[in-house]
Amino acid sequence: QVQLVESGGGLVQPGGSLRLSCAAPASFFSSSDMSWYRQVPGKQREPVATITRGGSTSYADSVKGRFTISRDNAKNTLYLQMNSLKPADTAVYYCNIATQRLFAAWGQGTQVTVSS
Repeated sequence: QVQLVESGGGLVQPGGSLRLSCAAPASFFSSSDMSWYRQVPGKQREPVATITRGGSTSYADSVKGRFTISRDNAKNTLYLQMNSLKPADTAVYYCNIATQRLFAAWGQGTQVTVSS
């Protein structure tokens, strides 16, 4: 079974930064548009950033200007640089293919907590 493995989360103060990583299977990574998603208890998982195979990016309005998504196809790794973090960014962050009907099995996610 293919596995997505997220890492890099933690506890950070408001205004701080974190860099998340997602190791993805080589079987689909370089040929797929990829996204970062986040979920808080009681709410649906939501996409926050997407990067196409060609490197074009898009962001949810709530993170635009603060988060940067990138990818390294040679390493089959997806990244999310998060700056100027806010308490509202607290969530479990996941990576997956950008197209819902093509989703791989979800990984365990990585917890990001923004608190003073």
